[in-house]
Amino acid sequence: MISVTILSKNAGDTIAATLDACRSFPEVILFDTGSTDETLAIAKRYPNVSIVNAPFEGFGTSHNRASQKAAHDWILSIDSDEVLSPELVKEIQSLSLKTDVLYSLCRSNYFRGKWIKCCSGWHPDRVVRLYHRKNTSFSEDQVHEKVLQSGMAVVPLQGQLYHAPYRSIESFLAKMQLYSTLFAEQHAGKKKSSLGTAILHGLAAFFKNYFFKWGFLGGKEGFIISLYNAQVTYYKYLKLAWRNNSL
Repeated sequence: MISVTILSKNAGDTIAATLDACRSFPEVILFDTGSTDETLAIAKRYPNVSIVNAPFEGFGTSHNRASQKAAHDWILSIDSDEVLSPELVKEIQSLSLKTDVLYSLCRSNYFRGKWIKCCSGWHPDRVVRLYHRKNTSFSEDQVHEKVLQSGMAVVPLQGQLYHAPYRSIESFLAKMQLYSTLFAEQHAGKKKSSLGTAILHGLAAFFKNYFFKWGFLGGKEGFIISLYNAQVTYYKYLKLAWRNNSL
């Protein structure tokens, strides 16, 4: 048996599609860290959904706390802006699961209704999300967390996981603020930074995304994403320098 775990906060515009795709799973744990919109009201309509309210303690820790609330040891972890395709659901439910194996999903990322086939972190994008909680867990990183592989075999699944992470410019800015702050908190006193470092990393991120990761082939969306990735990188290192008192 598989339990689905989902982290949420103010996901009222996406959570219904996410939960609709999970109807055939016996249990969904919605680990909510303070929604003030319609997220919880929507989730209560689904009989297989259990809501857990908790403070946010970083993405890695939150994922692991969510998995601890599950009734089953097999965990399928997805985000509140991700939707399992019917083909992927069928594929997962037909697996002969092996406890010493991890399963990766092929994630297709969309922006402004367009499948983005360029830019770092957008395409290709394969993520390990199905695992046995007695053998592994998420890293405790505050941001950019991942399932720890520890030498385990990874089996790639073919069905698509649809992902629409940014639905407005405001969501770009909100995630930029959150992710850059969590990065600075995680690395404060452990990693060096300065204003010059922040500028160089930001410029390098733009050139990497726009030229080497084919962002220029993505039209306006490719340019916006490349610039966004550069800004996130700049503010990550700028905030880190501030916290290290090295500005």
